[in-house]
Amino acid sequence: MPRYATAIHWFRRDLRLSDNPALFHAVKEAEAVVPVYIQSVWKGSHAWTGPGRQAFLCGNLASLARNLEHIGGALFCRRGEARGELEALIRETKAEAVYFNRDPDPYGRAMEATIRELCREYGIACHEYQEAVLHEPHEVLTGSGLPYKVYTPYSRNWFGLTKTLPLPAVKSLRVPEGIAHGRLPELADWGLEWSGELPLESGEKAARARLKQAVEQSLSRYEERRNDPAADATSHLGADLRYGTISVREVYHRAAEAAAGAATERERKSIFTFQKQLAWREFFMAVLHHHPEVLETDFNPDWRGLEWDDPGAGDRLERWKEGRTGFPIVDAGMRQLRETGYMHNRVRMITAMFLTKDLHLHWMLGESHFMQHLLDGEIANNNGGWQWSAGTGADAAPYFRIQNPWTQTATYDPEGIYIKRWLPELAKVDPKRFLAPPPPGTRLCADYVAPIVDHKAEREVTLERFKRHRAGGER
Repeated sequence: MPRYATAIHWFRRDLRLSDNPALFHAVKEAEAVVPVYIQSVWKGSHAWTGPGRQAFLCGNLASLARNLEHIGGALFCRRGEARGELEALIRETKAEAVYFNRDPDPYGRAMEATIRELCREYGIACHEYQEAVLHEPHEVLTGSGLPYKVYTPYSRNWFGLTKTLPLPAVKSLRVPEGIAHGRLPELADWGLEWSGELPLESGEKAARARLKQAVEQSLSRYEERRNDPAADATSHLGADLRYGTISVREVYHRAAEAAAGAATERERKSIFTFQKQLAWREFFMAVLHHHPEVLETDFNPDWRGLEWDDPGAGDRLERWKEGRTGFPIVDAGMRQLRETGYMHNRVRMITAMFLTKDLHLHWMLGESHFMQHLLDGEIANNNGGWQWSAGTGADAAPYFRIQNPWTQTATYDPEGIYIKRWLPELAKVDPKRFLAPPPPGTRLCADYVAPIVDHKAEREVTLERFKRHRAGGER
């Protein structure tokens, strides 16, 4: 027998019917369920999102609404502050329970605390579930019960833990009558416009198709091709994991099944390399959980107070954002990001290190820009990646390891295929010329800007600043 006459399922970053723990249990335990999405009310700009991301979100919600209707339900949409909207819905529906999946970010966890209190005030049940990760931060600790600061021992522990199997998809759902469904979110609600073409189709069906393609085509060669930006050989599942159109459990176990059936050890190793990216994702989420201050300052206290240049002095920051630095691999990545909401991971590292080590601009400037544009932008991973590149984060690249954009091009895009795809003005330039800076006072072609800095000289500036800061900290 159902435990409740009516329950609310609060959709957040779990926009799917398959392997959705909170939704699964709400449907199982209540006669009627109110699946609700609560839309934020900010307008114009936001430090952590932008037009492309919100367009992708709208597509995912429209797809979710269709899927719910297909199984007899509906998506209820409300706009406002989560606590107030849920309280109104509790009153209107006389709900006896609220179900939700936990958010890994500090902002989401803070809101969850208010919802628990709301449920206590109304004397109703509050059910919450692990969903965004395979293992929550408190599950992966050192032998002393402390958080890890280095990925490798974290990952050994992480891989040694039992991985929960996915739950079945919800097949039917009944919603209460007489409750207004509300209107699906639109970009104009946030005062935004998006004229570009998103690189990914929205929705759960499209996410499952991407997973199928990754398992059948990409993962067996992931190790050898993942660093080639022109190959487009990664899984493209990051945005699906961010918005929950597919579950991390399903991704992990489908990869494990593929590894078990792999024909060669090379293929198995390649799939394991992909699974390690899932562990990296949860490592950075654990870092953010245990050290929420990383969103405001450097993870490594040794580097707090390090000298950075003023972003308002000159136009270096804007030229980096627009892809006009005169470094082809950097500009290709930044234009790909601006036009599509995606950037290849290797190029993310190159562009991030260029901003912090060549232009000497604070990593938080790049962190926010990426989050405003990347469809797959994950607060924890993005922060971890930027602090890794800046040399200030958990398990970060040593400050003296400074990537050279010209030699990175020689290693990862030697034929200039990726560069020419995003910089059409260089289409007729010999790609060998992308492997070293042009002679002083010259350009790669008339329509392309000269390099805004000398990498060799700026590298020395960075080294000197880090050394001076470290020496000052030791006195």
